[in-house]
Amino acid sequence: MSLDPEDWSAVQVLGRRMVDDMIDYQRTVRERPAWRPMPADAKARLMESMPLQGAPLEDVYEAFLRDVATYPTGNIHPRFWGWVMGTGSVTGMLAEMLAAGMNAHVAGYDQSASVVERQVLDWLKESLGFPQTASGVLVSGGTAANLNGLLAARAAKAGWDIREEGLHAGPPLTVYGSSETHGWAAKACDTMGMGRKAFRKVPVDANFRIDLGACRAMMEADLAAGFRPIAIIGNAGTVNTAAIDDLHGVRALADAFDLWFHVDGAFGSLAAWSPSRDLVAGQELADSIAFDLHKWGYMPYEVGVALTRDGDAQLKAFGPVQGSAAYLKSSEKGISVQTTYFADRGLQLSRGFRALKVWFSMKEQGMTRLGEAIQANIDQAKYLGKLVEARPELELLAPVSLNAVCFRYRAAGLSPSALNDLNIEILAQLQVRGVAVPSQTILSDRFAIRVCITNHRSELTDFDALVDGVIAIGGELTTGAKAH
Repeated sequence: MSLDPEDWSAVQVLGRRMVDDMIDYQRTVRERPAWRPMPADAKARLMESMPLQGAPLEDVYEAFLRDVATYPTGNIHPRFWGWVMGTGSVTGMLAEMLAAGMNAHVAGYDQSASVVERQVLDWLKESLGFPQTASGVLVSGGTAANLNGLLAARAAKAGWDIREEGLHAGPPLTVYGSSETHGWAAKACDTMGMGRKAFRKVPVDANFRIDLGACRAMMEADLAAGFRPIAIIGNAGTVNTAAIDDLHGVRALADAFDLWFHVDGAFGSLAAWSPSRDLVAGQELADSIAFDLHKWGYMPYEVGVALTRDGDAQLKAFGPVQGSAAYLKSSEKGISVQTTYFADRGLQLSRGFRALKVWFSMKEQGMTRLGEAIQANIDQAKYLGKLVEARPELELLAPVSLNAVCFRYRAAGLSPSALNDLNIEILAQLQVRGVAVPSQTILSDRFAIRVCITNHRSELTDFDALVDGVIAIGGELTTGAKAH
């Protein structure tokens, strides 16, 4: 029984409407609130019984417009700066439709999709200063890309055939990174069977960068205690403040102890595309690097990148073992040439055509234009930092090193706890009222409104509106508290 439509012409008409609607959806995004709460009736309609019988496609689409498209996270909005969510683009959206239409399985094989992925990986290596002999693979996102790098590190630096013999065949392994490193690191150590304690959290300096002296001391202590250090993580933009570690210093420390140097460049690595590329100098020296194109590359979710300097490192960590399934063997002719080229460089065998939106975006927008958008975000962060410093009601809580600004509203006479509570409510009101969507963090026990700018639609006036909104809401809340 075919699932193709009975009336292809009707589907074409509806499909054209869908494309027009979604282009309008992006074109008019500034006319909508940055975020709106999802009402109970819309949630109730979505929490329906499993459909045993199908409904007309037009009806399903109307339900989507009413209850799904109307209540997004909001990250395509010009005033969305929460967490590190990218905005995507119309180009990427259309490429996703084309990729879904092809429905390619990109484990490898002799096909256009594999050629496209290998090409965009070559472009990405060049853009970050990695050698063309490096290995790479597109994955779902930063956690998967970073895990890919650490698994390559483990295979290279454990000191025994860990894939064959397992963890029990040698001493406990350890990985080092600053206390500002994203939670993926402990999660990866857990996933690899090393335990979350295998990730050693190194103290940071006043600018939230890894303390290399403390890291050296921790490694020496672990070696004396019988552990085997295998890798150091350098951050090209920490998740809290966008702090950039001394990447040259991390490389030197890794060399001194014969360790793998991995860079978590989730969003910050792509500063290399901009005139501010010197901010992330040293990342090109890494043994592996992980970054997301759906963050500061402005491409639709999901697409992360894992690169290893040694062209064989990913293959050693993920490649087939002796006696692999006959049905996946490569041949010299036919479709099965390099059947598992990408599957042998990562965890996934079933892989979608992620590379098409990357190919479309890089070709249509060009690296110069993408770099200019990134530079604009860096300049916007500096602009916001100066706005905060110019207003006595506000306080900057961390240096503006890249594209993140952490600040708070301050009011005289409030205890530290009350001041935190006030800023928590200010942030909530900014979001609920649809003014803007920053996120939050805690810096030295102080609640911070955190603005991380990876948004190509933002303009300077949006940051003026944010500052005005924070001050207005803060004034309302403090005046109301005094009145009571």
